Amino acid sequence: MKKNITIGMDLGDQSHVVVVLDKDGDEIEMRTISNNEFSLVEFFSRYPKATVAIEAGTHSPWISRLLEEIGCKVYVGNPRKLRIIWDCNDKSDKRDARILAMVCRVEPRLMWPVKHREKQAYADLGVIKARDALVQNRVRLINHVRSVTKTCGYRIPKCSTPSFSKRAPDHIPPELEDSLAPLLLTIDLLTQQVKELDRQINKLCLKYPETKSLLQVPGVGPVTALAFVLTIDDPHRFIKSRQVGAFLGLTPRRDQSGKCDKQLRISKAGNTYLRSLLVGCGQYIIGPFGPESDLRNYGISIIVRGGKNAKKRAAVAVARKLTVLLHRLWVSNQSYNPFYKNVAQDAA
Repeated sequence: MKKNITIGMDLGDQSHVVVVLDKDGDEIEMRTISNNEFSLVEFFSRYPKATVAIEAGTHSPWISRLLEEIGCKVYVGNPRKLRIIWDCNDKSDKRDARILAMVCRVEPRLMWPVKHREKQAYADLGVIKARDALVQNRVRLINHVRSVTKTCGYRIPKCSTPSFSKRAPDHIPPELEDSLAPLLLTIDLLTQQVKELDRQINKLCLKYPETKSLLQVPGVGPVTALAFVLTIDDPHRFIKSRQVGAFLGLTPRRDQSGKCDKQLRISKAGNTYLRSLLVGCGQYIIGPFGPESDLRNYGISIIVRGGKNAKKRAAVAVARKLTVLLHRLWVSNQSYNPFYKNVAQDAA
């Protein structure tokens, strides 16, 4: 009876709902288990070779690794693709778990399963995410100090972010010193912590030598290179380098029917943080400090063409081409040539 078992599990923060189907698709068990390692091992040890379907979420990485250690085959579904679950007038945890089991039993590919990174990769990526959190909070505090100062008729001169906490005190009115002094101390502390995390990221780049190939491209720094390597994880999972852009949500969505083929915005699927980093690189490449290259010329041609939000569209288009280039450099381990089109034409 325990052969060809399919289990759907709706993950929760405190507990999970599991539905067990036999080989004929009949429901043989439904229960709620606590969200801890002991309860999970106790329950799934009864079904060591079962196929388990869960949705990607906060707890899915460690739970999927735990169930695989027990012997289960785990499919982690992409929530964006499982509309049959979230687009319903009678949504419940039990129904979600049942649908996960039914879909996985019939055709696991309908779940558009995702692959979680290794445990160490999550820890290393956490350093980058921690830096991003510090930078965002520092920006909010700096904007607050500038805004409050303007309300009193003063203005803090333009300066670099790391030097803000040193230059700002000379331009703050006396009536605001008591309220803004703690914020300036916090900004200074955040700057020190960001610098420390930058040093850690540089060390991690040595741990992942593949980042060296990516750092050849002007505009791609250690943060972007390391985030790209840790997010993609295995470059050979993509048959073509062009697929990386779609994986990161940088390709346009499509809505084609008959003779109608609409031009839509990018899908914004995949990793939001890495996508924003790549768009930032694209903005640098087409900006005033970007060196001459085929990537820059491509972006400039889109800007010259004009239209609504031409510069933003150019930055996204360059970011999409940049993903192809970075993946290609990673796989081939070749030296970067800023005018790679000429080399391709000569080879042809």
